[in-house]
Amino acid sequence: MPMRELRLLPILAAMAAIPASAAGVAVTIKSPMAPPAWALLERELLRYNSQACERFAEKYLDERGYLLHTPRWGTLDGPDDAIETFFNWTLLHALGGSDKVLELYKKAQEGHWKQYNELRTKLTPLAENGAYYKEFITQSDWFHTGEGMRAFFLLGLSEPNNELYRERMKRFAGMYMNEDPEAPNYDPEKRLIKSIWNGSKGPMLRRATVYDWVGDPVPGSFHLLHNPAGRSRLLDMKTYYPKMLAHCTEYLDSVGDNFLNLAATNLGINAWMLTHEKKYRDWVLEYVAAWKERTAACGGNIPSNVGLDGKPGGEHNGQWWKGTYGWNFTIFDGEIEKIAHRNYLTAASWLGFANALLLTGDQGYVDVLRRQMDNIYAQKRVENGKVLLPRMYGDPRGYKYNGAPQWYEYAEEPYGDRLTEIYLWSMKRSDLERVPIKGWIAFLEGQDPEYPVKALEADFAHVRRRMELMRQDPTSPDTRLADYLLGIVPPATNALVNLTLGGYFANGRIWQLHSRFRYFDPVRRRAGLPEDVGALVEKLSAGAATLALVNLSPVEPRTVVVQAGGFGEHQFESVAAEGRTTPVNSPVLTVRLEPGAGSRLEFKMARYKNPPTLAHPWDRGWYGKN
Repeated sequence: MPMRELRLLPILAAMAAIPASAAGVAVTIKSPMAPPAWALLERELLRYNSQACERFAEKYLDERGYLLHTPRWGTLDGPDDAIETFFNWTLLHALGGSDKVLELYKKAQEGHWKQYNELRTKLTPLAENGAYYKEFITQSDWFHTGEGMRAFFLLGLSEPNNELYRERMKRFAGMYMNEDPEAPNYDPEKRLIKSIWNGSKGPMLRRATVYDWVGDPVPGSFHLLHNPAGRSRLLDMKTYYPKMLAHCTEYLDSVGDNFLNLAATNLGINAWMLTHEKKYRDWVLEYVAAWKERTAACGGNIPSNVGLDGKPGGEHNGQWWKGTYGWNFTIFDGEIEKIAHRNYLTAASWLGFANALLLTGDQGYVDVLRRQMDNIYAQKRVENGKVLLPRMYGDPRGYKYNGAPQWYEYAEEPYGDRLTEIYLWSMKRSDLERVPIKGWIAFLEGQDPEYPVKALEADFAHVRRRMELMRQDPTSPDTRLADYLLGIVPPATNALVNLTLGGYFANGRIWQLHSRFRYFDPVRRRAGLPEDVGALVEKLSAGAATLALVNLSPVEPRTVVVQAGGFGEHQFESVAAEGRTTPVNSPVLTVRLEPGAGSRLEFKMARYKNPPTLAHPWDRGWYGKN
């Protein structure tokens, strides 16, 4: 047999093993393409990101998977920050990073649960027997719980058949469906989560304390991020601890539902995409529907508190804008000794409605978010040619107050990321009018053709800076707390998500992959771009997308399975490449790239047509039958 045919055997065998329903149509790209700079940078960034993760783990993880730092309970520098250190490692693997990255993340996650179960507190009961119970946080708010679960949520992209992962996701989702009698977080009659503090020990139905938020002090001096002096200065915990308590003195309202709890839908949607058990989908849609109704009752504003009676503002005399992290959460922060405005509307509410969109394809969920922005834009001001939008609503502290709730704390472009998400989910040109046309969006609009190379070079610079910080790190485990390493952990994935997937992660606040494409390697049977393959999403519209694919190897052919959407939620109708249009009518397309070959593929596609799934293409015998 000729050598060329021998080289093709693994690829042909892998393609033959993919069920027709999963593999879809196959096309072959033969046209030679000179290696584009963006493709070379993508491949190198995947490689060096992976190497940087290995170096980081060598320095900051011990043989048990314990993070080398001083563990503490609390939201300032506690368990969520420790595991958030690895926030994009599972995403990196799903993009095409090394298998070692995934192995190290799983080691760190298992070690994290063990390490923080050894924690004991005296000033708060929340961690008196460990920070976790049944491998889930005992009680916390979803701003912090979600941060700590970012990597865990995305593990299913790479390992949907991991039985332990599937069991855990089902168990965690069950804690919000009253399947666990020790975690009665949900009221099914009123369709609400009973407290901003919730978890494996159920809801907190009392007023919180500063110790719940801050935890116990620990002996020693630390590089504290939560202080005006910054990380470069060592501060004695005993001396500084009162300042940490002062940070949270006004964070004590707890009872009732909070818009941050919409992030809990990530448990339900992931459990559904792993199992396709109807109950998980039903719960997510039931809970989001309740929030949709409450929002309509508040004139299109997503309320920040819902009483145990199910009514917006029910714990605050009907004032729907009140509550911890709510619209009116203007506080005096005693740590920085000044007034701070902390409305966390966009930290989780966008996630909840987007999850419902993924499950149903119903643009009505995006309409809720757009109407919220309409209300905000109705209050805009124009000063010196700049559009200023309010970030807060209620009785403004530090501003003139006329006795009625009002909009306040104006800023320029405070909602750029959220407006971008609305546009990407709707693909309406009218939504694009509010989006800042710069960076990646400008590239998609044909206004910045150099952006891919610039963005990838910037991410290389990020990895280089972080590695230098790691080499020069003056701390030791007894002088760093959980959040310190968030400023050192090296991998950069945002540009890769934008450019290869046509996806968008904005400041880490959406913990679900919304993208136009995803890729699988049928030879290695794993998620991510196969070796030597580069991808660039060049254009997106409501019913079409343009993708450039290239095989950088001049020696070996490569085969990649291209998926429509992060979870196969979209449908390829046809693809035009190399002068030929091919019907597809599937959520996946198998593309064979000859050595050194590349081409632009122009897809016609229907968005949100299929039920989203985490199953890899070769495991989808059931796909399309539901």
